[in-house]
Amino acid sequence: MQGLGNDFVVLDGVRNKISLTTDLIQKMSDRHLGIGFDQLLLISPSQDPNIDFEYRIFNADGSETGQCGNGARCVARFLWDTGLVLPDKTQIFLKTQTRLLEIHSRPDGQISVNMGVPELEPEKIPFQATSMRVRYAVELDGQTWEIGAVNVGNPHAVIVVDDIDAAPVDTVGKHLSLKHAAFPDGVNVGFMQCIDSHHIKLRVYERGAGETLACGSGACAAVIVGHLQGLLDNNVAVALPGGTLEISWLGGGHAVWMTGPAETVFNGEW
Repeated sequence: MQGLGNDFVVLDGVRNKISLTTDLIQKMSDRHLGIGFDQLLLISPSQDPNIDFEYRIFNADGSETGQCGNGARCVARFLWDTGLVLPDKTQIFLKTQTRLLEIHSRPDGQISVNMGVPELEPEKIPFQATSMRVRYAVELDGQTWEIGAVNVGNPHAVIVVDDIDAAPVDTVGKHLSLKHAAFPDGVNVGFMQCIDSHHIKLRVYERGAGETLACGSGACAAVIVGHLQGLLDNNVAVALPGGTLEISWLGGGHAVWMTGPAETVFNGEW
């Protein structure tokens, strides 16, 4: 499945017994010798009657993460398309490792996800800082970078750039994501170019996956950081390499909403 080019393998652990290992996930993620994906999503039944299903999120390298916005829309689309959720049930609740997500199907085929209230306190990101700020300075290879930091179910650092095409995603993004001591759990790194207060361009280096064509939680993080820094309004169109997401956030204490497409590319057997 794919959401704006961010691609997933979705496994039905509701009707099948599935056991995963890091080695198996890495084999499946190989785009030449396996299937290929940015993340693997494993759906399972929920023990809570108020939650429809649970699912786990694995990166291409086999590591597990707690949130994936594009993945949430794809899981929801999978549930509706395969009959695990009936078409007339337009609101469902999904639980990930870190969040409970409220998801709505819209008449235009788009899917909206309540991504929850963002965490801004450094210890909850987690991020090594002494106090909560709108802007932080981090050192990387002798150079200082100004970032915003937020957790939307997974940690994100956002860097504002003048030219998205020239953004150092494969260098600064990679090194900050995987190696920087300020982020003990690693971090997803977004590079944001502001067009105006309602439009941005964004590229994201995702920990465990590299740069992807789209990142839903990264789009939410960018809008949150941009809003806090006085650059963006409440409703923002986020143009990613794979397409555009609509993000809405009313500010501190409010949940952030993401709206975008999701579709099945093919079905198969391993």
